[in-house]
Amino acid sequence: MSGEPVTRLFLSILNDLTATQEDIRAGLKALAPEERALIEEAAESIREFHSRQLEESWTYEPEPGIVLGQKVTPLNRVGLYVPGGTAAYPSSVLMNAVPARVAGVHEIVMVVPAPQGKINAAVLASAAIVGVDRIFRVGGAQAVAALAYGTESLPKVDKIVGPGNIYVAMAKKAVFGVVDIDMIAGPSEIMVVVDQSADPVLAAADLLSQAEHDPLAYCILVTDDLKILTAVDGEINRQLALLPRREIASESIAERGCLLLVADMDQAMKVVNRIAPEHLELMVQDPDSLLEMTTCAGAIFLGKYTPEALGDYMAGPNHVLPTGGTARFFSPLGVYDFQKKSSIIKYDRQALKRRAQKVSRFARLEGLEAHARAVDLRLNSGSEEE
Repeated sequence: MSGEPVTRLFLSILNDLTATQEDIRAGLKALAPEERALIEEAAESIREFHSRQLEESWTYEPEPGIVLGQKVTPLNRVGLYVPGGTAAYPSSVLMNAVPARVAGVHEIVMVVPAPQGKINAAVLASAAIVGVDRIFRVGGAQAVAALAYGTESLPKVDKIVGPGNIYVAMAKKAVFGVVDIDMIAGPSEIMVVVDQSADPVLAAADLLSQAEHDPLAYCILVTDDLKILTAVDGEINRQLALLPRREIASESIAERGCLLLVADMDQAMKVVNRIAPEHLELMVQDPDSLLEMTTCAGAIFLGKYTPEALGDYMAGPNHVLPTGGTARFFSPLGVYDFQKKSSIIKYDRQALKRRAQKVSRFARLEGLEAHARAVDLRLNSGSEEE
């Protein structure tokens, strides 16, 4: 092949991968006005919540001549993976892009699978509403690799965020260190703690709200009341028959569902903190008392009027949460994930003079003579400049 046809072919592939402004305008136009208003309202709720997480640089002077502090800087470029193979998730765009924007990230690059070359209109519209800078029609592990290492058409990023299937999760794990990642998320999880005051209809509905996500989802009920446990079991079976995704939900319930009877609420909370669920619902008479006992959970939903679905879309806190017990040490995705920190250290001559002997001795204690000399030479130079 001559050079000109190859160039035309490359440009054609590049154009196929890149979502144009025309594509984005078409996505916005395809939304009904009430759908656009819904996305905008959700984005504003998420923005309002996450704005409270924004960290700022700071300094202090512990003694004369010394300034210490921390410089907070937004990441330069972030890659956002949005699932799109079998379903569309505009909420994933909002939950990942909004905190990045609040943090001040300079460029957001979004990748999304596009069956038949088309990106869902709501996904495109969400990206436009929250200010995603570039969108590429590519998904899977190859999209993660492209974001991590860069290609001729897709820029290398500093961090990759967003959920995906097992191949996407493992690809993110493989490139960690080349770039940062948010977390390695597993199947969805929900744990619902109920007492005798709970409505079994609502408890069953909330368990099924996660079961319909994925056959691998975990749905666990914890209660100290056998009557409630039995009632919830019956309600799950009744409500399953009404679900469009009942085959998925049924497999989740059958393989990974659990109805757990405990002696009392103290024991219930020990189970909660041991499992460290992604989503925790405290559907009890006094949820605030159990909140005080909760130490390990991704998101905590208090009371009968706070279904987990609120957190998925409209409440404001992030729905990108630690799974697989990692809530013991991980936090929800937030603005802090899109900021990096540098330490600030400044000494004048007199301050260094007060500390120099101790620093030199410590360096020599470790056998690092060059470290010690780097301090000593500054004071032996004869200069009195500050």
